[in-house]
Amino acid sequence: MTVLSRMREDIANARRHDPAARSDLEIALAYSGLHAIWLYRIAHRWWLSPGLKTPARLLSQFARFLTGIEIHPGARIGRRFFIDHGMGVVIGETAVIGDDVMLYHGVTLGGKSRGRGKRHPTLRAGVVVGAGAQVLGDIVLGERCVVGANAVVVKSAPADSVLVGIPAHARPQDAPRHHAQVREDEAWLDPGIYI
Repeated sequence: MTVLSRMREDIANARRHDPAARSDLEIALAYSGLHAIWLYRIAHRWWLSPGLKTPARLLSQFARFLTGIEIHPGARIGRRFFIDHGMGVVIGETAVIGDDVMLYHGVTLGGKSRGRGKRHPTLRAGVVVGAGAQVLGDIVLGERCVVGANAVVVKSAPADSVLVGIPAHARPQDAPRHHAQVREDEAWLDPGIYI
């Protein structure tokens, strides 16, 4: 997939998730979440190249300055990742994010230990994390989990769970949603409804 086609895919994904989006041009020019993701992708490539770790970190810090979103270049992020609003999002070095994941503003995907190795969460495909939520440590959230706003998640959860509270407790969604079964007007899921 070329860089331009990946950018088009990101713009189309933003349009699907944000009912306020009016045009592709507006999304490309004004969505800080997309800018952070695009700069992350460059920094991540540098991070994987011998001798470019410091420039990768500098680029990620420049992206943080521009967007208010901090994504470590060592994180691994899948396709169609969307950060809505974005300000205050932090994604740690060993975080792994699957395809079709959405984060709202103020989300932290952080570590719980100071050691080396895997210390940040893994979010499988289709996870939605509400505003202000913290997902901490080497845990795994299964496909299509929804994390409620301001929840603090410190334990792994199976697919199709709803996680709310401090510390968050998992419960199954009322009816598991599969992407093929979701109507167009329900193509996003507002985690604020789980407060």
